[in-house]
Amino acid sequence: MPQSPSNDFFATTRWTMVRAAGEKDSPHSAAALEVLWQSYWIPLYGYVRRRGYAKEDAEDLTQGFFAKLLERQDIVGLAESGYSVPNCGCWTDSAGL
Repeated sequence: MPQSPSNDFFATTRWTMVRAAGEKDSPHSAAALEVLWQSYWIPLYGYVRRRGYAKEDAEDLTQGFFAKLLERQDIVGLAESGYSVPNCGCWTDSAGL
């Protein structure tokens, strides 16, 4: 689990980082995924906890979100498509949370 920031709010989405994480064969992909994980783990975990889940269940659900994101390859190809959500800035909105 990443270090806890001063709050658990979702940061404004860094679309360049999301696109870099989605570049399948890029050497920067793993580093971009790490930045996204570090940026979103605490806020996602907090979101799940506020929904009433126990600590261990919330940790499992948060990890499961990232695992499913990678398994389904939801972010692969975003770099080529130039995908973004206008007037949003929130990656979780487009990820179905």
